[in-house]
Amino acid sequence: MDRIILGVAPTRRSIFSAPDAVKYAGLTLERLKELGIEFVGIEDINEEGLLYDDADIEKVYAKFVHAGVSGLFLPHCNFGTEYVCARLAKKLNVPVLLWGPRDERPEPDGMRLRDSQCGLFATGKVLRRFRVPFTYLTNCRLTDPEFEKGVKQFLRVCNVVKVMRNTRILQIGPRPFDFWSTMCNEGELLEKFNVQLSPIPLPELYAEMAKAKEEGSEVDEVVSYCEGCMTINVTKEQLKNVAALKVAMSNLVKKYGCNAAAIQCWNALQDGIGIMPCAANSLLNEEGIPVVCETDIHGAITAVMAEAAGMGETRTFFADWTVRHPDNENGELLQHCGPWPISVAREKPAIDVPVAFDYPGSVMAEAKHGDMTLCRFDGDEGEYSLLLGHAKGIDGPYTKGTYVWVEVEDLKKLEYKVVTGPYIHHCVGIHQDVVPVLYEACKYLGIRPDLYDSSEEEVERQIYAPV
Repeated sequence: MDRIILGVAPTRRSIFSAPDAVKYAGLTLERLKELGIEFVGIEDINEEGLLYDDADIEKVYAKFVHAGVSGLFLPHCNFGTEYVCARLAKKLNVPVLLWGPRDERPEPDGMRLRDSQCGLFATGKVLRRFRVPFTYLTNCRLTDPEFEKGVKQFLRVCNVVKVMRNTRILQIGPRPFDFWSTMCNEGELLEKFNVQLSPIPLPELYAEMAKAKEEGSEVDEVVSYCEGCMTINVTKEQLKNVAALKVAMSNLVKKYGCNAAAIQCWNALQDGIGIMPCAANSLLNEEGIPVVCETDIHGAITAVMAEAAGMGETRTFFADWTVRHPDNENGELLQHCGPWPISVAREKPAIDVPVAFDYPGSVMAEAKHGDMTLCRFDGDEGEYSLLLGHAKGIDGPYTKGTYVWVEVEDLKKLEYKVVTGPYIHHCVGIHQDVVPVLYEACKYLGIRPDLYDSSEEEVERQIYAPV
């Protein structure tokens, strides 16, 4: 994961106490240091280190761009100069966090030094006029738990936006003919989201595999890794092919500057290399490089977003919605042939032969239970949305492949949303609650968040007052 640097521009208005605004700017920066937040301030821009003068915008902008900030934080340290904040935010085009410290009791003579809350109301309106999306963190004290959680959650939002705007997906082969559901509009993804595809034909993958086998050392390392952490139920030659495929895909991801991949995993591939690609996908997924099945580009985008929301702390898994639980009315089987990362498994995984195919090379393991987020980016007719919500792992019958039975709040509602679209039978899961992060990131990316369980009011409360 790249560094997430926050550009901090404390702001004031002239009719309120400048010394008090300077004091609160300093306190805010100290609190960010205590929390371990990496940031760039504007202390060197003017004597006060505050944003209030239109003439300072270009200097602040140049400094923040040079530092590579991924988000803009606008602490309103007395009232704030709303149009200067809006002009800077418009130029930077990064996520914006709007916050101000809670105002103290008025002085004995009735004077007030700050009116920070009032300034937040003004800046929110002007940001809307400028068509600048922003995240609001409730008017609270620096020591309140909302502040720490809200700032750290905002950094996750910044990470999703940054990663999404710089995503390049290695497309290994065209989609399988039978998978009309995974077709996508490559040009539109580039125009709307700057998501780029790097398509390569399967023979290029085969050539890279052959090269990896000739060089040998990396392939041997992967074989040893697999033997150390998985049960191997395939031949040595088949395991070597798994390792060579993993090394080849890794090399091609690097060659084309990609951060994810989507592979045409059947049927031409198996005929070409004699194995399923699932175990190799699993190994790359474990390294934080999402690889999805059936050339599902929208699925790869979903995985990229979920990984970014998790800040690289937890691996994602790419799954099919498959069948309903035989005993639980809100239970569903999430399963795929075997591409899930090893760290997701609740038991020692095996490399074996999957359901529905005769070729070896898939991972077999039930995933860990616990709370998780499920999501799916998809679209048609020029409109894109992100289906998202919560689930928890539950007990259920054994099945082959990588799988987990989950329970959701209302399966019939979820089923209806998946069927009526624009979604398909694929989703991405992560063992974290990243629903508020993904919901808020959609605001900056032009994606409609589509919640299948929580209400918008519940999720928004976790954003502006995250306790």
